[in-house]
Amino acid sequence: MSKSLGKKIAPVPISANIGVVDLIDNYFSAYNSARLREACQLISQDIFQPGVTVGVSLSGAMTPAGLGVSTFAPLIRHGFIDWMISTGANLYHDLHYGLGFELFAGSPFLDDVELRQEGTIRIYDIVFGYDVLLETDAFIRKILQAEPFQKTMGTAEFHYLLGKYVREVEKQLGVEHSCLLATAYECGVPIYTSSPGDSSIGMNVAALSLTGSQLVLDPAIDVNETAAIAYNAREDNGKSAAIIVGGGSPKNFLLQTQPQIHEVLGLEERGHDYFVQFTDARPDTGGLSGATPSEAVSWGKIDPEELPSSIVCYTDSTIALPLVTAYGINQCQPLPLKRLYDKREVILAKLQQDYLAAQAQPSAPVATDIAKIDSQEVATYPCGTPKVR
Repeated sequence: MSKSLGKKIAPVPISANIGVVDLIDNYFSAYNSARLREACQLISQDIFQPGVTVGVSLSGAMTPAGLGVSTFAPLIRHGFIDWMISTGANLYHDLHYGLGFELFAGSPFLDDVELRQEGTIRIYDIVFGYDVLLETDAFIRKILQAEPFQKTMGTAEFHYLLGKYVREVEKQLGVEHSCLLATAYECGVPIYTSSPGDSSIGMNVAALSLTGSQLVLDPAIDVNETAAIAYNAREDNGKSAAIIVGGGSPKNFLLQTQPQIHEVLGLEERGHDYFVQFTDARPDTGGLSGATPSEAVSWGKIDPEELPSSIVCYTDSTIALPLVTAYGINQCQPLPLKRLYDKREVILAKLQQDYLAAQAQPSAPVATDIAKIDSQEVATYPCGTPKVR
């Protein structure tokens, strides 16, 4: 019998009392349901396990749909997510819930001209008042004027402080578990934003800079800290996992940690050990170019020996995330929190120490001696391509 044959498909009628694990293991038999089953099994058997540092990238409008609170926050509290990279928009809309504002299920077929006249915002089939945006903006501007924000910092520190203030609002409202940022603050999970200016949070940061605010979000801090987290993941024979929700800039920011370590810093050459992506994009249109597991190997983003531990599930993330969360919580024991936020300075110092030591070692000659190039020796083609004489 061929080794390519897997488990026999033996359909059985679904019962009324079926659980999520039974449903996924025994009824997700083919096509993208099978990929989702494989992702759930890989995540529960290998990724949500001791010794694995799990990074998650988040794009798409997930938090307006409530998934920040319903899926990511429980995974954080169970010790299954150690660090995250998110679009700023997801963190902004997550704040609505933490501040006690209301969002509603609507219809994707509403009249947007009428909604504008009514002062109602629509995110596909989610609707909420325009005042939610204004009051969230006002809250952000108010707390960003506090002294802890008056300095240059990375986005992990920025979001940690933001989560701290939102947690205080939760306490005043008498609620908990209403906000991803507050949960990450409590659990010491650093959350980064790869494009801090590309959201309403960044817009409010920019507005305050016009009034003399000293807050500056430095992307170099984020690049170094995220690389240090990936580098530290291998301590004590540990492993690194990348779980990608959607794509975009957060996806690349998570995956570029490995090329940063070996290509730029000249340290170990190895990729992430586990790679799971939920997406509806395609590689042939450029939407997944460079980021399918096989392509990512060529970049050094994924360990080639771990390709069997890499899965791309082509499905809607709003379908996959609740199922993955329920499956993982059912199948895995909670893990101790790594609290990587609290360890940032230590692991960054280790990365810097090893980088400086590598820089001190003799390096192989390069084709062009950069030190000999100056402005007098560089001619430029009309198209702008430099040519060394």
